[in-house]
Amino acid sequence: MQRLVLKATLGIMTVFIPGAIVWWTVADQVGTAQAQAEYRVMAEPTPMAQVERDLECMTRNIYYEAATEPVEGKLAVGQVTMNRVADPRFPNDVCAVVYQKTRFSERTVCQFSWYCDGSMQRRRVVEDLWLESRAAAKKVMLEGWRLPSLERSMFYHADYVNPRWRKDRVIQIGRHIFYQDRDV
Repeated sequence: MQRLVLKATLGIMTVFIPGAIVWWTVADQVGTAQAQAEYRVMAEPTPMAQVERDLECMTRNIYYEAATEPVEGKLAVGQVTMNRVADPRFPNDVCAVVYQKTRFSERTVCQFSWYCDGSMQRRRVVEDLWLESRAAAKKVMLEGWRLPSLERSMFYHADYVNPRWRKDRVIQIGRHIFYQDRDV
């Protein structure tokens, strides 16, 4: 049985076996902490139905968060989602991260605002932007695309809001400002 390596970055390698219905991510022993975390999360083979489900959730998140952003902005939203999947503070499943809700001051807050604010029901899907979002989801999830400056980024917001987070600002891409936790 042949193996085809799709992408190897930062000690992360995604392997696909032609004719099989599984893919998985492995990290070499000298990989980064993020790679090792991804290995813990995804060490078991993943059924193709799960991959498709995760791709759909990631595509939806990228679309509703960043459809009109530049390609780098779409990829960055996908990377933050995957950073959360690899972080033990968040669910270890793409869809669970995308649809995560938190109770805050007696109200429910979604991690990604589009899920709670009704955007999905109000906004008509623009096919070209959906396809761009799907391509970005595939790059982040299946090819392991990562922007080095966002390696530790777990949060972002639009430039027209100010959540007063006590986090380190990393970079602005399009209308989104990305943050990482402060070093303690």
